[in-house]
Amino acid sequence: MYVIVKNVLRISVRNLVEFLCTTGNIDRRSTGITDVRAMQEGARIHRKIQHEAGASYHAEVPLKMDFNMVTDNANPYVISIEGRADGIIADMYEDEDGNKTPIGAVTVDEIKTMQYGITKLKEAVYVHKAQALVYAYIYATKNNLDSIIVQMTYCNPETEFIKRFVEEYTYEDLSKWFNDLLDEFKKWTDFLLDERAKRNESIRNLEFPFEYRKGQKQIVSAVYKTIEKSENMYIQAPTGVGKTISTLYPTIQAVGRGMLDKIFYLTSKTITRTVAESTYKILKDKGLSFRSITLTAKEKICPLDEMECNPEVCPYAKGHFDRVNDAVYDMITHETNITRDVVLEYAKEQTVCPFEMELDASYWCDGIICDYNYVFDPDACLKRYFAEGSKGDYGILVDEAHNLVDRARSMYSARLIKEDFLEVKKLFKDPSDKKIVSAINKCNKELLELKKEARGFAKMSSFGKFSVSLERLGSLLSKYLEKQKGKPVFPEVLDFFFDIRHFLSMEDVADEKYVRYVEEDERGNFVVNLSCIDPSGNISLRLGQAKSAVFFSATLLPINYYKEMITGDVHDMAIYANSPFDTEKRKVIIAADVSSRYSRRNDNEYRKICEYIDALVKTKRGNYIVFFPSFSFMEKVYLKYSSEFINPFDESVEVIMQTGKMTEGEREEFLSNFTSRENSLNNVTFAFSLSDGQITDSIKLEDKFDRANLRTNIKSLVGFCVLGGIFSEGIDLKEDSLIGTAIVGTGIPMICRSRDIIRDYFNQIGKDGYSYAYVYPGMNKVLQAAGRVIRTANDEGIILLLDDRFLTPEYERLFPREWDKIYKVTKNGIVSSIRDFWDL
Repeated sequence: MYVIVKNVLRISVRNLVEFLCTTGNIDRRSTGITDVRAMQEGARIHRKIQHEAGASYHAEVPLKMDFNMVTDNANPYVISIEGRADGIIADMYEDEDGNKTPIGAVTVDEIKTMQYGITKLKEAVYVHKAQALVYAYIYATKNNLDSIIVQMTYCNPETEFIKRFVEEYTYEDLSKWFNDLLDEFKKWTDFLLDERAKRNESIRNLEFPFEYRKGQKQIVSAVYKTIEKSENMYIQAPTGVGKTISTLYPTIQAVGRGMLDKIFYLTSKTITRTVAESTYKILKDKGLSFRSITLTAKEKICPLDEMECNPEVCPYAKGHFDRVNDAVYDMITHETNITRDVVLEYAKEQTVCPFEMELDASYWCDGIICDYNYVFDPDACLKRYFAEGSKGDYGILVDEAHNLVDRARSMYSARLIKEDFLEVKKLFKDPSDKKIVSAINKCNKELLELKKEARGFAKMSSFGKFSVSLERLGSLLSKYLEKQKGKPVFPEVLDFFFDIRHFLSMEDVADEKYVRYVEEDERGNFVVNLSCIDPSGNISLRLGQAKSAVFFSATLLPINYYKEMITGDVHDMAIYANSPFDTEKRKVIIAADVSSRYSRRNDNEYRKICEYIDALVKTKRGNYIVFFPSFSFMEKVYLKYSSEFINPFDESVEVIMQTGKMTEGEREEFLSNFTSRENSLNNVTFAFSLSDGQITDSIKLEDKFDRANLRTNIKSLVGFCVLGGIFSEGIDLKEDSLIGTAIVGTGIPMICRSRDIIRDYFNQIGKDGYSYAYVYPGMNKVLQAAGRVIRTANDEGIILLLDDRFLTPEYERLFPREWDKIYKVTKNGIVSSIRDFWDL
């Protein structure tokens, strides 16, 4: 909305009035979207109106005015308001130097295009007129006019019907209106400038809040230098290095020195968002004056039981724009750590939409914590920061960056299902909808042709006539939805429109890094796919709108693969931070006589896997997680293990298993089995007996016995989980909550058409396609799962890799540096290897 350089705050006329003068409801029944064609038509009709207006019509007149301000805390600054008036209508006198002075009456013309509803307009829309009034004030002031005329010109770009509203204002009345508007805005800018001064002063005195761990100082220095050079960098940093504080601290220092304006901290999971929130709080407790906000997805922050952005149903949508500025100002002036709960509290109190409120509040915050999609997703990104052509001094920190590759592929890919066209067609029954029905039929006809040509599956250089027909359908649907403002719309129609819009948007950017193909899916549906194989081009375009980006994770190996897939530049700086933990507290064991290959998935192999698991959990009792390549594989091993290796009368081992589509509550309950057992050990009283069986004493655990000794007297807990699932990354089971993990298989994704297409693409450009499509993503899942074991300096544990492929050079070169010792075993040697580690 605004840009601040030193003490000058620049804002466009349009942004100013949209911020202060927008009123009314939120209503999802109108898409609120102007498609590319509509924008082009709007520009065309603008030019036509301007061209036909005559010699006295001066089009696209740049206007700018600066206003000197002082905050309540005596901080001087300048508000610079600028824009381009659609038209100034006046006869002009031009002097020898080319300066033009208006002669006689002057009219400021503001042109707005509308698809529907112009004939019903009884007066100009206030936010539109406010834009013209600001232009009128600036022009009248600069030219010493006593009065000026404001003309609002509304035009339908399709019919070219025009309706105008004309009013004349004295300079006195116009000046009063504008000064009231500026005073309202000054309330916000005073707050902003005073807070920035406090922030920068606090940063100058801010020290790193901890004693530097091994590797941290290297990261801090490298991040700061990267931002200083406006570059990007990658950080491979194992658990325990403290990646969040090591990246946030130098980035905040860059903000304090004027190199950055805002920090975007991007995550893919809720748990890592809370880590960022906690890190900001630590720094604030150390004196940092800094306002941060966490953005929550609309469906997760909506206070209604069922999300429906309709003012007739939702009280938070009705009149939202009339109240939201007061609600935001109240919140930002009272809160510095704005979390989901904080937003909900203020939104409910002032009856505004919490989702829209948090987006507006982000303007006035220094740090924004959010999901990847708010920056990179072409449909969900924050248009207020990342609209086409915009750019800002933003620092982007991408946590768990290994997730970005597949997430970005999904964001920039698109698919349409033929059968959806026919289902949506049934919803258009009104005679006035015949153009849409006809356009759907045309698309369906083109899809039938593609289906005949494909015969089940085919790659294509283009989708031919279908793309043209789809553009027409998308344009008709956009006009239809605009016409339906305030009326009920089938949600299926909205979803269908958004799918088409996304597909067409991706068609516009699709290049050689995309693959087009059609197929029949497992349900027999015919699907048109526009698949982004290499997302680096799209990601880089977005990064070009920021100043610097830092990508970090415990698993960015091989680093050049991630450089190629994210920024596309293998010359970007990368550092490998050494683990601060004692490597002797971790033992990596590889089984040489077991495999998860499809060709060897049989009863005999399942038995061998069970024997390894049994040795792991019974040699040293404690908490373990075993990760499997799929649910079906896991269930087969579970049945064999529970039926053949666990005696029903022996309570020394308890097995729990992950299920598909677990709710948040079920996930928490699953994890609580690991943590609650451990917590209970801290306070429970145990009775110990003499050899004659008589109980002689009851003592607290911490009085006489250490936890390691007690472990021999409790049962083992074994969690069966899926590799790459919700429990293989992002969970933090510290110390004895988890003392070992077994990983069955190399994590290779299931062989499928979409992965084979990735493989073939990279093979064709001279790369190792199989590694790009299968090995690297699979090994990342393995490393993430292995990382669950050692979380703190006090942790000890075993990582057991159950697949002989881990002993091949192809996989050994992907091992992290901290796996400095690897122990190869067979079934006969596993127990002694475990006993050696635990010194049993």
